[in-house]
Amino acid sequence: MTAPMTPQQIVERCLELSKADGCVVLVDESHSANLRWANNTLTTNGVMRSRSVTVVSTIADGSGTASGVVARSAVTPETLESLVRASEETARHNGPAEDARPLVEGTAASGWDQPSGETSVGVFGSLSPALGEAFARASREGRRSYGYVEHSVATTYLGSSTGLRLRHEQPTGHITITAKSADLQRSAWVGQASRDVSQVDVTALDAELVRRLGWAKRIVELPAGHYDTVLPPSAVADLMIYLYWTMSARDAHDGRTVFSKPGQGTRVGERLSARAVSLWSDPAAAGVQCAPIVVAHASSAEHSVFDNGLPVRRTAWIADGTLRALLQTRHSAEVTGLDATPPIDNLGLTVDGSAGSVDDLVSGVDRGLLLTCLWYIREVDPQTLLLTGLTRDGVYRIEDGEVSGAVNNFRFNESPVALLDRIGAAGGTSPAFSREWGDYFPRTAMPPLRVPDFNMSSVSPAS
Repeated sequence: MTAPMTPQQIVERCLELSKADGCVVLVDESHSANLRWANNTLTTNGVMRSRSVTVVSTIADGSGTASGVVARSAVTPETLESLVRASEETARHNGPAEDARPLVEGTAASGWDQPSGETSVGVFGSLSPALGEAFARASREGRRSYGYVEHSVATTYLGSSTGLRLRHEQPTGHITITAKSADLQRSAWVGQASRDVSQVDVTALDAELVRRLGWAKRIVELPAGHYDTVLPPSAVADLMIYLYWTMSARDAHDGRTVFSKPGQGTRVGERLSARAVSLWSDPAAAGVQCAPIVVAHASSAEHSVFDNGLPVRRTAWIADGTLRALLQTRHSAEVTGLDATPPIDNLGLTVDGSAGSVDDLVSGVDRGLLLTCLWYIREVDPQTLLLTGLTRDGVYRIEDGEVSGAVNNFRFNESPVALLDRIGAAGGTSPAFSREWGDYFPRTAMPPLRVPDFNMSSVSPAS
């Protein structure tokens, strides 16, 4: 039986088959393991493996350069030629690409010859016993635990007709746990992301869930209004990820977003917050490391297949409260007159001089709310980035610096851009896992924030 092709062999074979003027090949290998539980009992576990191949063909003529992108899974040596030809045919039909630029040049980087990374259920070796102990405690104390933990290793191989041979291995892990009272009337949620799930402290997460369910033994009904509100890092991540996803320089230049200057152009250079707030991405940031190159499977306002393999480095999107950069391809950078600053697959927020925890911020609130997580977040107005959404799994009343009980759920209306200028206090930045977006964007580092006038626009019947 013929041995399966390695990712490197697939890249080389596709490049060999190409008849286009330029070609980029991406091979994505993913290997993951997971555990799921409900009602204090492990229900499922599994290991999954997948492979996809993306071929980008570029064809030049007198009118410009066209690109064609075709991606397939379950490829075999016999189907590679049809994949390459389909990409070339797509390019011919697409016509000149607006974002066309010379393909990035390079050589084979160290590690190119390494096999793709793997994981297994063995990575849960230290976590599983702690889960079992948490299940036993929950059963004794009349609680129910529901949750999911996953660890994956994604390896990307990128090769081009211009000599690039790059490999990136990305480990990713996360855990989410929801605890409910025996009568299912009280609930609380915690989540954590970690490249190494053996570093997850299940006992600490369980203790936090117990604390929150205890707070909810007293229920207070509150009306809609503006509240002095403490948001933990997970809820801050919910809002900042959405802000980041709207930072397209091209869309801002065309007048479509909150980052657009009236008339035409962008707000780069404009102060957004009186606080020394910094929003940044850094592929080398400890705990949230990500690909140090552009990996683009399709072109958009923020991504260009022509930029594949372009190095990325630490970028300050906002520095000391001032907007410094937006998401740029090489093409959009020429349109806007700004530097090329491609998207990076992590995000951090820091407030200069801030330290401390959620509990520290709570201790400074006389009357207010502790808002633990958000969901069903949607955009209302792109010109202000006004977002709406619901609270869930625990909104708590703060009185005289202490949590005194739980309150009803709300619908909120807030702009994360406006919120940056209204921060009353902040804590230290630490790794965070967004309840709403963590499955898609798990690498964030956020501080807890205190926002004196967070807008709870209406009471929600959600539970």
